Amino acid sequence: MKLSIITVVWNAVSTIEQTICSVLEQRCRADVEYLIIDGGSTDGTLEVIDRYRDRLARVVSEPDDGLYDAMNKGIRLATGDVIGIINADDYYLPGAFQTVEDALAGRALDRVIFWGDVQYEKLGRVKGFRPRQRRIGAFAPHPSMFCPKAVYERIGVYDTKLKLLADYDFMYRAVNYYRLQIVYCPVLIAFFREGGLADSNIRHCLLDELTVKLRYGQHRWWAVLLYRLKLLKNYFRIRRSEPERSKQKG
Repeated sequence: MKLSIITVVWNAVSTIEQTICSVLEQRCRADVEYLIIDGGSTDGTLEVIDRYRDRLARVVSEPDDGLYDAMNKGIRLATGDVIGIINADDYYLPGAFQTVEDALAGRALDRVIFWGDVQYEKLGRVKGFRPRQRRIGAFAPHPSMFCPKAVYERIGVYDTKLKLLADYDFMYRAVNYYRLQIVYCPVLIAFFREGGLADSNIRHCLLDELTVKLRYGQHRWWAVLLYRLKLLKNYFRIRRSEPERSKQKG
């Protein structure tokens, strides 16, 4: 088995080295290729990447159309059987790749998708998959997902029209529309730093989530009810985040 790891980055000089080292220091039997897709950083990120260039399979640095466009670019360039995507604010935990390799060994790679657990910086440990919450569209955090390239080729990549939740769209499509077999290991795979784009656009994210559910056939009344309940549940988070966003625009 060959693993392709993709890091998408733009101006992350303070965290990119930890991300890179978390990939390069993994120990596993599989061959690993590491691709970094940079959106044209100007803060010193590329200088950090250059220190590791001889151990990287590919470095691309050019303007892109956002996070998911960069991910799609990496997927097209990847040559591995299985692809993991770790953003430059996050990092893999020791043993992650071997866990993935063991879990997927001998399986038909055009029919499966892998998740493990993720350690959130503030929230703590988040389970990679919760079967009883599948119908309400609760999925594992993206950093723990490893997806065979054959699956991307079969069901498509990330929808770049969804600027905040294209990863959610992909996971919903894979599980609830294409009915891929879920391979879940209750093992910590990655560390995730909160406070990114989605955390400051909660209302928009919930609206995108509703759009995705309706797109793939969830009953409208049920999808809208869940949307309203989530708005209520996140009321105070939305109130806190929206004034901050207004300040940033001002």
